[in-house]
Amino acid sequence: MSRPTASTSGRHTARSADDDPSPALAIIGPTASGKTELAIAIAERLDAEIVSIDSAAVYRGMDIGSAKPTREARERVPHHLIDIVDPDSAYSAGQFVRDAQAAIAAIRARGRRPLLVGGTMLYVRSLLQGIADLPEADAELRAAIDARIAQGGLAAAHAELSRRDALAGARIKPADRQRIQRALELLELTGKPLDVLYREHAQPPRVRARVLALLPGDRAAHHAAIDTRFAAMLAAGLVEELRGLCQQHRLHADLPSMRSVGYRQAWAYLHGELDATGLLGAGQNASRQLAKRQMTWLRQLPHEQTLDPQQPGALAVSLAWAAADSP
Repeated sequence: MSRPTASTSGRHTARSADDDPSPALAIIGPTASGKTELAIAIAERLDAEIVSIDSAAVYRGMDIGSAKPTREARERVPHHLIDIVDPDSAYSAGQFVRDAQAAIAAIRARGRRPLLVGGTMLYVRSLLQGIADLPEADAELRAAIDARIAQGGLAAAHAELSRRDALAGARIKPADRQRIQRALELLELTGKPLDVLYREHAQPPRVRARVLALLPGDRAAHHAAIDTRFAAMLAAGLVEELRGLCQQHRLHADLPSMRSVGYRQAWAYLHGELDATGLLGAGQNASRQLAKRQMTWLRQLPHEQTLDPQQPGALAVSLAWAAADSP
């Protein structure tokens, strides 16, 4: 997997991460809440570089459905952890934490400020609150588990998990192929239940950050923005983008990339499970449900300040917050 890179400027004095006492900044919020616009403004004001916290934006070619920052925005401000793996690959929260730490260290070494921006709350929690350092995926074992699922069905795999690890079986939904597969893999690799592994391999928080949480106050207006954005994605060629990715890569519906909101519905359309009207409605509904889950997570995560991005003067408030402890 390639590592993120960014341009450097001679006007910055290099210093190591350990020499920089200031925390990173983080802007987190639900989909269509204006994170990108605020982040660009803050980054330009504070001479910062952006580290993306987005589980879909890591995939090359998945541009429209992940609402990646435009090329112009990425030329104005260096971005990291975008376009680093192909969509037929898996990418975990553990990989994200390691890659984010490396990106943050490199930004600090250039004498610049890391600005973490995104809405994948599992990644946020893993980075700021710690994550269990579990064994890496084993390709051969994973293929064997996939073959068992293909032969016996997902229900049988979930029943096996429940027999071997009752707590994990109760927590993991019977239709969640990815988590069932990973849980069975860890059982095979370690012989230990997930709860035991998490306790034994718990790691402390990896990054110190001041967090600004975006919480849209007008739910109807936020839903309208979500609906408008998904319709715009379809008009911009989301289905055609996915069709092209299917021609370039060996994709299937259970890949993490294809489980992303927007791509999951476009996949269903391409395979005759939805018509055009159904695609629009399903994508908009899934996006609203995603925003609801994100806001539930967000309220449970530690954050220094909340901001309604719909309020007048939101940009000025966010700039003042970001500059509060700047050198």
